[in-house]
Amino acid sequence: MVTGDNIQTAKAIALECGILSSDADASESNIIEGKVFRALSEGEREQVAKRITVMGRSSPSDKLLLVQALRKGGDVVAVTGDGTNDAPALHEADIGLAMGIQGTEVAKESSDIIILDDNFASVVKVVRWGRSVYANIQKFIQFQLTVNVAALIINVVAAVSSGDVPLNAVQLLWVNLIMDTLGALALATEPPTDHLMHRTPVGRREPLITNIMWRNLIVQALYQVGVLLVLNFAGRTILGLNDETRERANEVKNTVIFNTFVFCQIFNEFNARKPDEMNVFTGVTKNYLFMGIIGITLVLQVIIIQFLGKFTSTVRLSWELWLVSIAIGLISWPLAVVGKLIPVPETPLAKYFIRPFQRLRTARSA
Repeated sequence: MVTGDNIQTAKAIALECGILSSDADASESNIIEGKVFRALSEGEREQVAKRITVMGRSSPSDKLLLVQALRKGGDVVAVTGDGTNDAPALHEADIGLAMGIQGTEVAKESSDIIILDDNFASVVKVVRWGRSVYANIQKFIQFQLTVNVAALIINVVAAVSSGDVPLNAVQLLWVNLIMDTLGALALATEPPTDHLMHRTPVGRREPLITNIMWRNLIVQALYQVGVLLVLNFAGRTILGLNDETRERANEVKNTVIFNTFVFCQIFNEFNARKPDEMNVFTGVTKNYLFMGIIGITLVLQVIIIQFLGKFTSTVRLSWELWLVSIAIGLISWPLAVVGKLIPVPETPLAKYFIRPFQRLRTARSA
């Protein structure tokens, strides 16, 4: 809290609002006067800024200096204000929030978000929805990368080893439709949850793809690639197709691979909803669009396999082979739970790859 009131008044208001939890928190390192902060050097201001909770007797320039010091230290800064004097700090901050009723036009023009009801509780809604949008983007990226990695490895390995690909162009087009269009709609419309507010804020330089996402992606992709490659190379024996002609057996085998791959994505779409939670079904019935898209995908998949064989180069499957495809896809749910028990390092994976290059550059410059 940065205010022009004297330090005692500022302290009393901060205690009443919960900015300070008790008198014990009101130490000299937490509370500071504007003139004291202004007199510090630039380096000292950066160190002190991270500890300040309340600043009294401050001028508009002190507020601006505080924002600049925090941003230089790598923090993401949000500033609220309503007066003309707040405009420089609102403009300098990463996120400026102005009051819609009592705020001046200058403050509104300098801000990024206008709180129409002048209620600070509305800021919580802003944070809640902002985190939800960011989390939904991450969910979609995790889901999309899993599909891409699995499809790429399966087709490349099969093509190199046998010269034949199990997933043809039309089938991959359908998979891409599930992944890009329907998958994006399903995952991007997830409503915000209370769990999001318990997360720590995302840093300015933190990667979009987190270590948790990499873990989930690798676990699911390895499972899909492993199972589908086994079906590709040993499917005739496993599926009991040795009595069929070679051509017929290959058609059935490739159809099972395609059907299984699609079901893996459908079940994995549920996993993508909650990358860091064990229960991926929380609130799923309240998201009617998600459930509707899953239902539409299932219906279309049945139509493609059973009635559009000439178009997709597939054949009709028996109910036993349908159950095999569903069972293999269903395993992705318990597998996701087991995968989430694997601990991940806090340091982003990208830094492990960057460090050798940084050391090499440092050695050359030395």
